[in-house]
Amino acid sequence: MRFVDEATITVAGGKGGNGCMAFRREKYIPFGGPDGGDGGDGGSVYLVADEGLSTLSDFRYQREFRAESGHAGAGSCRTGRAGADREITVPLGTEVRDADTGELIGDLTRHGQRLKVAAGGFHGLGNARYKSSINRAPRQTSPGKPGELRRLALELRLLADVGLLGAPNAGKSTLLAAVSQARPKIADYPFTTLNPELGVVEVDRFRRFVMADIPGLIEGSAAGAGLGTQFLRHLGRTRLLLHVLDLAPADPASIPAEEARKIVAELEAFSPELAALPRWLVLNKADLLLPDEAAARGAQIAGELGWTGPLFVVSAATGSGCQALCEAIMRHLEQQALQARE
Repeated sequence: MRFVDEATITVAGGKGGNGCMAFRREKYIPFGGPDGGDGGDGGSVYLVADEGLSTLSDFRYQREFRAESGHAGAGSCRTGRAGADREITVPLGTEVRDADTGELIGDLTRHGQRLKVAAGGFHGLGNARYKSSINRAPRQTSPGKPGELRRLALELRLLADVGLLGAPNAGKSTLLAAVSQARPKIADYPFTTLNPELGVVEVDRFRRFVMADIPGLIEGSAAGAGLGTQFLRHLGRTRLLLHVLDLAPADPASIPAEEARKIVAELEAFSPELAALPRWLVLNKADLLLPDEAAARGAQIAGELGWTGPLFVVSAATGSGCQALCEAIMRHLEQQALQARE
């Protein structure tokens, strides 16, 4: 299925039911008086988060959603039935904004979470409501109010603990496949990944985290070049970025440290908040070099970058170093969670 992470829809609450004008007419009660009932409230529209969905593709075919209108009141002071609410399921991580004003309405991040996006109209009043000591036979009613009408901009941002960042063909998809059950497309040419991929990494039976892979970045991405920027926002929810570098690039003219600087520059240009997230350096494709040579190359790259943060030399193709990387990530996420609770 094609990944769809943006959609614009129109939602409308149901109209409130009209009030009823009626009078009590019984054989032995000559002055029965007014007994018109109120209408029912219109139904509201809710968005409901569903962990079973992963895309907004359903909204390509249906873009308008309306709740049921309330029913009119009736005689004998009977109130009309309220209109049924309309529930629309969306994936976890859906951000909802008003398409006309840009106002943030809500963010659906938990399974079953409900968000009211269009309120139903208020019911109309029957003539029994207008009876008073000086108006014993009112012929006044009120109509139901129309429901709220809104245009919504839905944007899906993947929920992941760890995000993979890097240039095309750095081995991000191979790393995701090596540490999780995800099976992204892997090939020996750039831009193999065209859509974001998620994988659950199980460190042991009771400890796991979610890793996200997005299309690779190239120089000029912040200005619209390449594929990555349309998906970079998915990394905004992550708690840790893994910057994957090719330790042994096929192009002799490619310098890993220089590639890393370009990616960081694009990240900062796109979002300073995203660039401020914790970032680790992961040097991939160590299997293409001798162990001593891979360690020396890693130290050289770290020195050229002035890197003082966590650094891992791995081979996603053979799995070498991947377990140690995953355990370190798990410890980091657990420590973050502990600090947040404190």
